[in-house]
Amino acid sequence: MKNISTLDQGYRTIEESIVLKIFNDELDLDVIETLDGLLLPYYKKYDSQDNIDKYPILIRHNADNNVIRACVISADRTVSALTSAELHSHLKNKTLDSLVDELLISESSLCSHIESCLKKFPASERSNKQSEVAQKLITTQGVAVLAGPAGCGKTKIALEWAKLKNTQQIIWICPRVQVCQGLFLELISEHYLPEAKIEINTGEFKYTSQWNKPTPEGAYFSGDIVITTIDQIFGSIITHTKANSLINFLNAHIVFDEFHEYINMPAFNILFAELIACKQQQEQLANTLLVSATPHYFYLRQLLQIDPQDIISMPSFNPSQYRIEFKVFDETKQDQTNPLYQLQPDSTIVISNTALTAQKSFVRNQSQENAVLLHSKFKKSDKQKWFKEVYESFKKEGTQKFSVLRSGPIVQASLNITCDNMVAELTNPEDCLQRLGRQDRFGVNKTVNVYSIAVPEAIHEGKGTGAAARFLSRMNTFGATKAWYQFLQSKLDDQAFNLPHLYELYEQFHQSDNARKFIESDLTASLKKSVNLINQKVIDPITIAPKKVQVKGRAKISKSSLRGENRFVQMAVCDVNDYNQPKFTEEYAYQMPVNERDELDNLTASKDEIEGYGDSDKNLLAYMKNKHHNIRGGTKAYKDFILLNEARDPESPIYLSYTPNDLLLVGGESARHSYGIYYAVCDKQPIGAISIKQLISNEE
Repeated sequence: MKNISTLDQGYRTIEESIVLKIFNDELDLDVIETLDGLLLPYYKKYDSQDNIDKYPILIRHNADNNVIRACVISADRTVSALTSAELHSHLKNKTLDSLVDELLISESSLCSHIESCLKKFPASERSNKQSEVAQKLITTQGVAVLAGPAGCGKTKIALEWAKLKNTQQIIWICPRVQVCQGLFLELISEHYLPEAKIEINTGEFKYTSQWNKPTPEGAYFSGDIVITTIDQIFGSIITHTKANSLINFLNAHIVFDEFHEYINMPAFNILFAELIACKQQQEQLANTLLVSATPHYFYLRQLLQIDPQDIISMPSFNPSQYRIEFKVFDETKQDQTNPLYQLQPDSTIVISNTALTAQKSFVRNQSQENAVLLHSKFKKSDKQKWFKEVYESFKKEGTQKFSVLRSGPIVQASLNITCDNMVAELTNPEDCLQRLGRQDRFGVNKTVNVYSIAVPEAIHEGKGTGAAARFLSRMNTFGATKAWYQFLQSKLDDQAFNLPHLYELYEQFHQSDNARKFIESDLTASLKKSVNLINQKVIDPITIAPKKVQVKGRAKISKSSLRGENRFVQMAVCDVNDYNQPKFTEEYAYQMPVNERDELDNLTASKDEIEGYGDSDKNLLAYMKNKHHNIRGGTKAYKDFILLNEARDPESPIYLSYTPNDLLLVGGESARHSYGIYYAVCDKQPIGAISIKQLISNEE
């Protein structure tokens, strides 16, 4: 048996070796010595603060806990895996360091793959500037920031930065699955890294080097480049079982793509800052690059405390001219007076703030436009198929299979697609510029590009009323959005401009006293929501052994999910070729496979949507509780929360609507819920999950 002193000596040796190799002796070994083999409590609970300057102190405290906990747990698991004889042998021969080497990334051929990739790009002034920027990025003192306008080649610059840093593995972290999909398609192409091991690892997609080539479970996060969402990385700091994976994060080269998207997301803005604080402790070994065309200078300075000298800009080589047209409209009207619903010419992208607006505008114009629809309310298989359709049609030298794209926000950032005409709903400055980045992305148009921004009348008049204002307030961006709109009106005066000028204005906006007041107010409100969500969802990570062996099955929704209270749902299909007279069919959105190991198509919806946002007339959960056992069989659930808990499992979804034959068992058509949510389809493509009431009315 292993005695306590031998174990303790092993733990200490491993802990010190990890610190020396990961932190280059920058982490104080005395801090680890005070632990006596025990883990620090996970979080010093966050407190709501009106003073934004206090948050960095709390963030750094928790980052310290995260790092020390990861070192201790990694040492514990490494030593505990050894037999008594193996441990004594390592101690006698002083070879425990070799076990740490096994924890860390071994050598790969990634740099040579990147070098081959870079040679494919022709020599030009633009390529020379990209190389110059990559050289500047490696000279920063810690975490570096690449601020580059749309289409400037940020992906290429990030790869060159990683090569100059002699990377063995890149973990490329994206804010959304759709950004991962776009980057995966780009990197596996012949233009980039077709021979490298490119891995996409999200909750939905786990493939390596090509679509539909599943990554073996034992090989997760082993690719030369691992493209993932930040949710997968959070597991290293909000769970016990994955705590030691923070070592992998600290050891790899990290690219945070489109990091600005976390800034107004409750919990994400704080936990992202913790991850950055962990990397900042490595100083010269931080090997971390933040990438965005709109880097939110206020957040970088106030929360991440990044030196402005570490923000390196890549200029735009897009020679095109742009002009912004503000189109004020009555948002209660969903007709041709509403710019988001108007018929559009060829090569147009329409981006609305919600999937619902994209769905309804597509359906209303389906017979008159050669359009395609993309948003977040598709089932899993449709998300993958229609994302690829959009990418292939609207990419550089794409198929142009579709003339118009109607979309929610999911295409606004980091997707390498382009159009001649852009119509977008008014939003915060970051999203506003990101959307513009999809218009004439490659600078080929000789005429002035007109960027049409749809502005609701209420916001134009400075009011906070109306559906759009309420939505922006929920997103913690209303103040900054209103200030940005007023700022652009005063600065542009309907004049044409080039992209460098617009990005200069964006930086000026962040430096102006009036704008900073609204930006700080929005961010403070978001951070307060973050505190509540973290304290509600994230506890000291512990592991409770299950009473019986768990058979591995399909992934369930975690109780500590930070993306919101989502549940798996099922719904009937309806045909909306004529949206005024939808036809209800005898099928459901997806079928449950017989084999438990087969992939399951699925849909999720938020708990708020399921429960009607507090309106009892729209509560589909209560309807299911009363009717489902009579329709589909089984035992009646006597409490709503029972159904909600079960719906974390994809095999027990909440039904948001039923087929006509199933409704016959409870009274037929008269029993149909007037706010039922259906999976709408038309001859052209699926429309996705939508309330029939919302589809046929002006209700948002």
